[in-house]
Amino acid sequence: MSGRPGLLSREYRGLVVGLLAIVTCSAFEAMAVTTAMPVVATDLGGEHGYGLAFSLFLTASLAATAAAGPWCDRAGPRPSLLMGLVLMTGGLVLAGGAWDFAAFTLGRMVSGAGTGFMIVPLYVIIGQTLPSALQPVLFSWFSAAWVVPSLVGPYVSGILAQHASWRWVFFGVAPIVVTAVVLTWPRVRGLGAPEATTIDPGEGRRRSLLGVILAVGVAAAQWAALSWGDPQARAAFPPVALGAVVLAGAAAATMTAPRLMPPGVARIARGLPAVMVTRGFMTLAFFGAEAFIPLMLVDRYGLEPSIAGLALTGGALGWTAGSFAQARGWLRKPTFLVLGSTVLAVGLALISGALSGALSPWLVAVAWVIAGAGMGLTVTTTSVLVLDLSDTADRGRNSASLQMADMLGGVIGTAGAGTLYSLLLTPERTPGPGVFSLLAGALAVSALLAAVAGARAGTTAAKPASSAGPAPAPSSETTSPTPEDRA
Repeated sequence: MSGRPGLLSREYRGLVVGLLAIVTCSAFEAMAVTTAMPVVATDLGGEHGYGLAFSLFLTASLAATAAAGPWCDRAGPRPSLLMGLVLMTGGLVLAGGAWDFAAFTLGRMVSGAGTGFMIVPLYVIIGQTLPSALQPVLFSWFSAAWVVPSLVGPYVSGILAQHASWRWVFFGVAPIVVTAVVLTWPRVRGLGAPEATTIDPGEGRRRSLLGVILAVGVAAAQWAALSWGDPQARAAFPPVALGAVVLAGAAAATMTAPRLMPPGVARIARGLPAVMVTRGFMTLAFFGAEAFIPLMLVDRYGLEPSIAGLALTGGALGWTAGSFAQARGWLRKPTFLVLGSTVLAVGLALISGALSGALSPWLVAVAWVIAGAGMGLTVTTTSVLVLDLSDTADRGRNSASLQMADMLGGVIGTAGAGTLYSLLLTPERTPGPGVFSLLAGALAVSALLAAVAGARAGTTAAKPASSAGPAPAPSSETTSPTPEDRA
């Protein structure tokens, strides 16, 4: 073992640095954009569409993820990686140079699609270029790549938004993305399609189409719902038409989402389906709240964006602490799901109470650390349970379904919170009393539903012995780095 080259040997160094840079860029953008958004919305008049900037990013990423998996299986990682580079860079430039909030939201959608197309090939590249002994090490480095952006990204973004321009949050990331892809390209340009895949081509195309339909349906529903809360949009589109779009989008999502998940998700069947539902409700609650934490602190307490952004850092630290705590295995895995979901609900309830009573902003920050700890206790556990409850042949597909649950939960959380926020804005485009408290309280209910689902996540039968053993090398069906990679 000692004679084998390591990740930073000459053979792998450029590839590894490039892959880590791509993940770090994605992490920095996710944390930095959330901090800068209150300033962006004020500058571009986007109060009513605040949630769209987050939810449509995730929606576009969902569609790209569904399409990128079969594409990589068919043509290898290069085309998807290049498409992701073009879209992500173009979206960053468009968002940074946006002249109004509609253009900014479009830029976020393009960046989201680029993220989906770019992140998916990373797993294929790792499976094709790195020996199996080094793959787990690199995945642990991916987790660490989320930590630094979580610690410094919110503060740096807040400083830029306050003292320079929020536009540099986007312009500054674009050249780093290009550099990262350039570093990986010498090892990627010779890669073709994987030599063998367990994924049926027809099944891959079906999942890709279902993912795109799901994304389009969700995007249409959230646009129409948010437009309902915007007086200008209501004047341009009849309420009946907006309602019809909401219903059509919701129907498309309802018909397609269960087909991308294990059977039994709709009825929260015990075992794997319950794990998926738990993950979806957790991401709904956490990411729906995270998008609004800086806005709550800036608007409700008058804090500067750089200071408000530090609350996100606290959440990241709580997530890390929760992840380390669950790794010690002092409880059964399903119990961790119930405990973590309950802790998240408590954190969100504390935020709701603090905002309702106009208590100290430090209580909000501490409550967000608690919420992050709940995510740390739960999210990594759901990933482990998916592997435990899957046969070898189903691990890739079930991992992909877990990513869909992540993204769909994030989309519904941010879109739902954004719609509620938009509907409750005053005619002067300011949040009325109790808006943020109501928002946090509603999301706490989602966390409690996750606890209910988590209680059904235990296995009902022993897993076949044939499914034991190490997981196969990641394929394109194991989609993007998941939220547990953040800690």
